[in-house]
Amino acid sequence: MKVTAILPDELINEIKKYSRGKTITESLKIALKDWIASQKIKQLNQKIKREPLKFKSGFTAYKVRSVNRKFT
Repeated sequence: MKVTAILPDELINEIKKYSRGKTITESLKIALKDWIASQKIKQLNQKIKREPLKFKSGFTAYKVRSVNRKFT
């Protein structure tokens, strides 16, 4: 998708610096993907805070290791 956006030069220069993209387009793609990933992590952290993960009853590390060793 083509987009026309008016962005400050300072912002573009920072994006290029931190993303290390070869072009402005590549730099913006990298920056936007990184921002989206961080937002997803924030949402997941909030969900886990509201509903902490719980182990099933009878769960042991020994059982998990024995299952994993069957597949190696």
